[in-house]
Amino acid sequence: MRIAEFQKRIEDIYFQRDSKRGLAGTHMWFSEEVGELTRALRRGQREELEGEFADVFAWLVSMASIAGIDVEAAARKKYEHGCPRCQGTPCRCP
Repeated sequence: MRIAEFQKRIEDIYFQRDSKRGLAGTHMWFSEEVGELTRALRRGQREELEGEFADVFAWLVSMASIAGIDVEAAARKKYEHGCPRCQGTPCRCP
């Protein structure tokens, strides 16, 4: 699934509820999920990590949708030439 497809899927599932909550409220839920990812990273259990990475990504694209941002287009624009600072791949920044 491409990023744009995933963002659309999350919009179909959650946009109505998340947009009513607003960007600030949705960011609070996103932050909670980042905390859960942090705990999963400490535990190192792959299945738990997969779920938490997916949850964080879902909340991230939901916030982007509320803000009117196409995540795939934004990522492409910023990183298509490599590192945004040095343009290197891999990054050559000091």
